[in-house]
Amino acid sequence: MVESTTVFGRVGPYQKRSMVQALQRRGHTVAMTGDGVNDVLALKDADIGVAMGSGSPASRAVAQIVLLNNSFATLPAVVAEGRRVIGNIERVANLFLTKTVYSVLLAITVVLANLPYPFLPRHLTLIGSCTIGIPAFFLALAPNKERARTGFVGRVLRFAIPAGVLAATSTISAYVFARAHYDGDLKAETSVATLTLFLVALWALAVIARPYTWWRILLVATMGAAFLVVLVMPWLQEFFQLQLVGMTAPWTGVAIAATAGPVLELIWFLLGRREKTREQAASVSEAEPATGPSPTARRL
Repeated sequence: MVESTTVFGRVGPYQKRSMVQALQRRGHTVAMTGDGVNDVLALKDADIGVAMGSGSPASRAVAQIVLLNNSFATLPAVVAEGRRVIGNIERVANLFLTKTVYSVLLAITVVLANLPYPFLPRHLTLIGSCTIGIPAFFLALAPNKERARTGFVGRVLRFAIPAGVLAATSTISAYVFARAHYDGDLKAETSVATLTLFLVALWALAVIARPYTWWRILLVATMGAAFLVVLVMPWLQEFFQLQLVGMTAPWTGVAIAATAGPVLELIWFLLGRREKTREQAASVSEAEPATGPSPTARRL
C-alpha cells in the first residue's frame, strides 16, 4: 500500500514506523523527515532520519541529520557531499591497494628468487608520487555525482588484486629480461624495471580516473610528462639514478607494459558489466509485485 500511495492522513506514530519497516522489507532505502515527538519512532528506524532544527528535542536526538535552517533546500548539497566522499574514497582506495599488492608480491618474489631488489627508494618515490600521491590528492577532492552503492570492499578488491598482480608480474618479467641482457649493470636493470612499473601504474591511474573530464585527462597526461622529463633531463637522471641503456631492454619493458594495459581494460570492463547486472537484478526484484497484502498493509 505504501509503494502505490502518495498521501496518507491521520497516521499515528506506530503506523509511521510500520510504513518505514514495510518499505525496508521490500529492499528500499527509507528516509524519514519530521519535527515532532510522534515522528521519533519512524525517524529512529529509518535508514536516514532528518529532523528540523525547530523540532522537538526528541526528534533531533534520534535523527542522523538536523536541518538547522529548517530548509529542505539544504539536502541536495548534503547528498552531493556524501557522494563525493564515498565515490572518491573508492577511487583512492583502488590506487593505494593496487600499490600494496604489487609491493608485497615484488618483495616476496625477489626474496624467493634471491634477486637484488629492483628499485631504489628514490625510484619508489618517483613512481608513487606520479601514479598515486599527487593524483590521489586531486581525485579525493574532485566533485563526484555517482550514487553510493553497496559492496565497496568487494569492488576495490576485485580491481586492486588483479591489477597489483599484473603490475608485479610485468615488472618482474622486464627486470629478469634486463638482468639477462645487461649482465650485471644494476643501474640499467633497475631503470628498466622502474619504467615498466611506472607505465603499468599510469595505465591503472588512467582507468581509475574515469569517467574522463578535461582536468582528469590533463592530470594523467601531466604525470606521464613529469616522468618523461625525469628521463630526458641529465641532472634528474642522476638524482633518481635512472639510466636507460640501449634500445632492446627499455623497449621490451614498454612492450610488456603495453601488453598489461589491455588486461587492465578487460578487468575494468568486467567489473562494470558485473555492477550493471547487479543493478538490473535489484531493479527487477523491487519491481516484482507482491503475492498478497502484507500484515502491515492490512493493518494500515
